[in-house]
Amino acid sequence: MAKLHIFNPEHDIALAVNLSNFTSPHAGRQLRHDLGYLPAIWAMDTDYVLVDDVEQAQTAFSRLMHRPFGHFVDKRMLQRLTIDCVEPWGWDLALRAFLLRYGVRAVPSEMEIAVVRDLSHRRHAVALLDQLRLEGTTGWAWQADSLRAVLALRCEHGSIVVKAPWSSSGRGIRFIDGEPDDYQTRWIQNVIQKQGSVVVEAYCQKVKDFGMEFESDGEGRVSYLGLSLFHTENGAYTGNVLASEKEKRTILNHYISDALLTNVQAEVCARLGVLYRGRYKGPFGIDMMVVATERADGFLLNPCVEINLRRTMGHVALALARQCPSGQVMRIDYTNNIYRLRKLVEL
Repeated sequence: MAKLHIFNPEHDIALAVNLSNFTSPHAGRQLRHDLGYLPAIWAMDTDYVLVDDVEQAQTAFSRLMHRPFGHFVDKRMLQRLTIDCVEPWGWDLALRAFLLRYGVRAVPSEMEIAVVRDLSHRRHAVALLDQLRLEGTTGWAWQADSLRAVLALRCEHGSIVVKAPWSSSGRGIRFIDGEPDDYQTRWIQNVIQKQGSVVVEAYCQKVKDFGMEFESDGEGRVSYLGLSLFHTENGAYTGNVLASEKEKRTILNHYISDALLTNVQAEVCARLGVLYRGRYKGPFGIDMMVVATERADGFLLNPCVEINLRRTMGHVALALARQCPSGQVMRIDYTNNIYRLRKLVEL
């Protein structure tokens, strides 16, 4: 069975736009061009990986992994291949239309993609957060369909975070401390008009970002894959720790008990297994957060900041960690107008 892997990092924006004819912003197109080789890290030797530039992908992958990969293909080659299975970063209408134009028929229906889009709505993160109220957890989130509702929540809870239902990381988020200004107000109204609502969260004093990575078999079983300890700057992803599961748990155990991590993991598998049965098959990740509090030990866990119903950089880090020594950091840099993924020794 011939499998085609695709890195389409513009997926979140494409879901929000929800059009077959969609042109990604320049940053998304460049990220896809520069890092399109990423799926070769976990692909089988017989799989294909779609890239914009085969020669550039071969060079970048060899520099990162110190080995070649022989099945990079560009869009012009797709017509000559018989593809039985496609594994993208995430499914959306734009990717489906692109593949059909280039002769790939192994794509989901528009109705199946509509289901993925519905499951990607942030209201499902709101619901899961409410279901994960275990001892040692915190976090509050609501769905609001009017500016008045948002303002009422701000008055009640003080500083808030407002999120678009569908958006790429960091772009569809606004922090509001005090009365919203005209720009923030217009943004909230515009998102509600276009997407029907916003999600409002009580602001938490973040201590550490991390996530858990999973895989749904589409038949009711969700498998836990591992922890993702990642770094952000101004809300944008910059890199991941490459380490064993034991090492990552040891880091988090400075703040959160191992028992709580295990219980949250089990609850996610059980609850999302039910939700995704017959509706979603593939990888996903849940962003979480260690929060500072006035408790004696000083920390609580927000167990569901985001649900990313797609492959994530955490999955990339897990694949790299299986092939690299522990104690390194996977970092994405943007220098000389090029995105590069590097492995660095963590000091």
